[in-house]
Amino acid sequence: MDIRKQQGGASPCAVEAEDLERINSFAKTPLTAQQVYTFALRLCDNEVDRDFERFDEEALSVLGDLFVGRTGIFDHQWSAEGQTARIYRTELVHEPERKTLAGDGYCYLKAWAYLLRTEKNQDLIADIEGGIKKEVSVGCSVGRSVCSVCGADSGTCEHVKGREYGGKLCYAELRGPTDAYEWSFVAVPAQRAAGVLKKTYGGDADPGELRLLREQARLGRKYLASLRREVVRLAMLADDSADGGTLSAVAERLEEPELLALRKSCEAKIARRFPAPPQLRTAVRAAGTDSESAFLV
Repeated sequence: MDIRKQQGGASPCAVEAEDLERINSFAKTPLTAQQVYTFALRLCDNEVDRDFERFDEEALSVLGDLFVGRTGIFDHQWSAEGQTARIYRTELVHEPERKTLAGDGYCYLKAWAYLLRTEKNQDLIADIEGGIKKEVSVGCSVGRSVCSVCGADSGTCEHVKGREYGGKLCYAELRGPTDAYEWSFVAVPAQRAAGVLKKTYGGDADPGELRLLREQARLGRKYLASLRREVVRLAMLADDSADGGTLSAVAERLEEPELLALRKSCEAKIARRFPAPPQLRTAVRAAGTDSESAFLV
């Protein structure tokens, strides 16, 4: 399973002797500290991202080994011409006081990359220093994508990513990385905290943004739940023989477009089954009654 996830944030750092030794393990000709520019990146983390997916801690640890030596490109365009930097060291960083949406301690994969101080790279170095080239994304392959609610392979069960079941958020947990292809500078990361620190991620997650997204998600779930109840009610009015439990189970699998179409169909059936009484006096007399009840509104 190939995935591309965006994170965020590069920050320049000094070239230490130990770093230079690691860098020169990739260079054909030994490089000096003056010839290289190094910066740190947040490659990926264990937070639930915008796609309602996340890496578990074990996966991040494996990715740390896989990404050493991987090249940095732009927008996941696999071209040798776009190769610009290379990762020479990684480290799994824990922030246990910070909790993820899944409820566990936050951690992220930090990487250090280098590029050559050439005339060609001057603009890129300036963009990194100025915080312009910041967000990054990783391209890798994982063995499994697991549903957080039931543990089945994601997509094979009835649970939908982004919904809550019994108060538990459904997301796909990415496990068992098998390969790391590249990391890229991108404009919009899937993981909000990835950067030149799942396409490129940058910076730390904005608590205000997370609160807003959670509230929007809550309101969206509330709206869909109300719409599903309304569709079930109308369907039972349209057909006395309909089973409420079955209708509710069916409605849970439908999204807004299908629910709106079904509601419209049920309303049309109800209108035919329970036509509105005539409002004209001539129609009442034709029906053989002098009752004024047909005029009550």
